[in-house]
Amino acid sequence: MPPLSGFSDNSFESRDDVLRAATSLLEPLTPYKSPCGARIKLSTATGAGFDETSAQLEGFARPLWVVADLLAAKPTASTAASRAGNLDLDSWIRGLDAGVDPRSDTFWGYTGDHDQRMVEMEPIAYALLVAPTAFMSASSVPGSDPKVDSQKRDRIVTWLRLINEKTVPPSNWRWFRILVNLALVKSCGVPYDEVKPFMDVDFKMLDSFYLADGWSSDGLWSADKRQADYYSGSFAMQYAQLAYVRFAQDLDPERIARYRSEAGEFAATFWRYFDVNGAAIPFGRSLTYRFAFAAFWSAVVVAEVPLPAPLDNLGVVKGLLLRHLRWWSKQGDIFNTDGTLNIGYTYPNMFLSEDYNSPQSLYWCLKTFSVLRLSEDHPFWTCEELPHPLSAGKLSYHGQADPATEKQNGTSLGPYGVVNPAAQITCSFPEHHFLLSAGQSTKKPHRAREAKYSKLAYSSAFAFSVPAGPVLEQMAPDSTLSVSNDDGDTWKPRWEPESARIKTVQFSLEGTNDSERKTATMPVLISAWRPWKAFDLKIETVLIPPLERWPGWHVRVHTLTWKAGYADSLFQLVDAGFAISSKGVKGGVLPALTPDLSELSTIEGEKTDSVAQEGIWEGDSACLVLSDAGASGVADLSAGSKRPSIDPIYGGHACRSQLLKPDSNTNLVAQRTLIPTLHHHFHQVQGNSSEAWLITGVFAVSSSSGLDRASIRKLWQDKPRLDVEEYMNIL
Repeated sequence: MPPLSGFSDNSFESRDDVLRAATSLLEPLTPYKSPCGARIKLSTATGAGFDETSAQLEGFARPLWVVADLLAAKPTASTAASRAGNLDLDSWIRGLDAGVDPRSDTFWGYTGDHDQRMVEMEPIAYALLVAPTAFMSASSVPGSDPKVDSQKRDRIVTWLRLINEKTVPPSNWRWFRILVNLALVKSCGVPYDEVKPFMDVDFKMLDSFYLADGWSSDGLWSADKRQADYYSGSFAMQYAQLAYVRFAQDLDPERIARYRSEAGEFAATFWRYFDVNGAAIPFGRSLTYRFAFAAFWSAVVVAEVPLPAPLDNLGVVKGLLLRHLRWWSKQGDIFNTDGTLNIGYTYPNMFLSEDYNSPQSLYWCLKTFSVLRLSEDHPFWTCEELPHPLSAGKLSYHGQADPATEKQNGTSLGPYGVVNPAAQITCSFPEHHFLLSAGQSTKKPHRAREAKYSKLAYSSAFAFSVPAGPVLEQMAPDSTLSVSNDDGDTWKPRWEPESARIKTVQFSLEGTNDSERKTATMPVLISAWRPWKAFDLKIETVLIPPLERWPGWHVRVHTLTWKAGYADSLFQLVDAGFAISSKGVKGGVLPALTPDLSELSTIEGEKTDSVAQEGIWEGDSACLVLSDAGASGVADLSAGSKRPSIDPIYGGHACRSQLLKPDSNTNLVAQRTLIPTLHHHFHQVQGNSSEAWLITGVFAVSSSSGLDRASIRKLWQDKPRLDVEEYMNIL
């Protein structure tokens, strides 16, 4: 796909740069507007699970996330400095008037229960709050009817009020109704007492979603729905709270104060989801919203909320936002040939999409540009952009901040970020930026929900994969467990984990050069999974982040227990590492490497060019891929003199490594991938019960680390050696 001029070639250094990017995203929509501007239908022919009128309403409404800010800033903006003058921003003003008018042939229709129109009411409400004069005033044409202003207002009020008469789902959708009612009060003159009862009901429900540390789940946290993802922040909850902070200070000062405090708490962990190069860790649903990941940073700056260290300098927040936009500017395949955004992540991908994704849905990403509301002389634009808090030289590899420093700064600058509400541990290392996850799932039928919520790890460098079908290769089961009890005819990926918890553990380290045994204290993530209701198999997993002693590696310890019902039965388990691009430097097949990986060594006087830069290697109990994206591998660490028997009660077990070749276009960032896996076979099980301990080392080094292949070889060959008795004591 071609890059987009104004976005793909943007340095993202100034307000003018960000404005140029926003307008470049809006301009390709122009040919697809209805004559009156009320609907936008892109040329892509795919559909969504809701009606076409709502889909075209999406096309109108979602650009308002930035159009409203451009209209609000228009009186003070310099045309020469912006390029916004090339856009017909007034078409959104005309479109709103036509869309709410039942007499218009582009009327949006009446809102029903659980209706998509409710979603699109939120950006419309935002527009009314941000730029009420632009959207509510009478026509500026001389001789126009002075009654137009009140008639326009009445039509808008009538259409928006419908949301108060209908059933709104118990999720982030409750924020749509709150902001609609706030706009009715602040911009349309509706008495606060009229809408306050609806707002109170919605606030009570939203309060029940609150978890801790500024995080809210998308719906009540329960066995049926455990979701704390980007909807907790940029996509919905935090962004909406910060909009409320901006516009409801006189109505609800107590709640405003609470939301300001929660924004600071949320920011204290959320910044760790962004790598030093700007890439965010993809996790959860709606990932086709792309750079909406960073919308929280725009919202928190515009709301003027003070943040804790290391975010207490505005330049740090500026860097988090602009680096993220720069990262996306390098992903040229996100655009169609006409300049519109396509459904996917870094390239078009319908496997990733949701049932609610129309071609117009993607413009939710424009929330990130709300920072354009700030004038060019605002401190955000005039301050120096600062590096990522964990950029080179600022990372304490030992992970634990000095208690006095941590107390003073309110945050640790170690590599681990413990996010208790989301049951996740972020891991920020020079070799690889990723998170460990264990406790999320939902019974809602979101496409690829198992992949989006219940994998063991998610990476900003390697992303993750989504299924294309039921066969193991089609499932693309990276960074997760998959089990089969019918000889591989069907497979179940890890799903609906239970008893997730984070625990701080001290480990003894083997294999150091010092005579004294060293220890390391770190958080670990523990959870359990029962694959089948009819089969009493339980898999309890401990996820151990990378240690300073073994860079590039994290460890999984799985305890499998089963009872007599499994007698004489067979089952298989696949433990997989990160999917990695299988593309060679010249676009060909990756070559096979020798068992000792000698191709990756350098000898004195040898030219670096002669050292192999890519290849694949498969051993009996380990496998490795080296490609343009970096390195990814897995190794069975179960064998060893200090480890208990794998199957203590008359069990049979065999393990082999395999480089799984999944279907193309299953990974979010690479069209063709390989997945390093360990394939375990359990057979001839006897006795009343049995237990197995499996220890997997997962290796990953991203290309952005800058490590040469010889260094990667050394890291790969120096595998973690931890005492399994310490693993057993964790549980």
